[in-house]
Amino acid sequence: MTVRLIAHTPEPEKVVAAAAKLCYSDAHITDLLDGLDEEKTAKFLTMLSDLGHASPIEHASFTFGIEGVSRTLLAQITRHRIASFSVQSQRYVSMAEGFDYVIPPAIEALGEDAKQEFIRQMETMQAWYCDWQEKLGGAGESANEDARFVLPNAAATRLVMTMNARELMHFFSLRCCNRAQWEIREMAWQMLALCKQAAPALFEHAGPACVSGPCPEGKSTCGKAAEVREKAQNL
Repeated sequence: MTVRLIAHTPEPEKVVAAAAKLCYSDAHITDLLDGLDEEKTAKFLTMLSDLGHASPIEHASFTFGIEGVSRTLLAQITRHRIASFSVQSQRYVSMAEGFDYVIPPAIEALGEDAKQEFIRQMETMQAWYCDWQEKLGGAGESANEDARFVLPNAAATRLVMTMNARELMHFFSLRCCNRAQWEIREMAWQMLALCKQAAPALFEHAGPACVSGPCPEGKSTCGKAAEVREKAQNL
């Protein structure tokens, strides 16, 4: 899995602070950024957090490049609808030369024999794909779009995804949780680390829900809230 922060709003924390300043002062647009040094920006961000006023956070956006993740992950992440996605197409991109795939750690943990069995199954599906592609007229959009039906959820994909900071906070609260599926959880933690590097004050309290409050999972809790909080603090 590769996760890169390829772009974000310039000076995201200052942009959010400027939006907050507009809400809580008589500042005009022309002087909105005046005096917003690092200290005052941090105070506005703290105020927003204390008040639970999240809408100004939406003015900062972050764009990630992601590859080496499965179609299983893709099906989960696109449920976060306040986001923009561009995904490598299995219709326009032929898999005739072979498709990359993700092997679940639980299968690898079963040992080399299990891993090789999984690989053989992927190779079988690759053969099915090529067979159907040939029957449907060879490589090309019309053949690819139907031959891809035999490809598995393990097939790897690439995507570019943009979220605003408020949606990222929500995303991290759900997907950094130990109860989230392992692959999207790993991706979420990598994204959170990148966001904290780019805007540490903005994402100071970001992470699974137990980072900033009690665990919301009830009887299903992992029971490791202290460990998770430490992990988030050490990013």
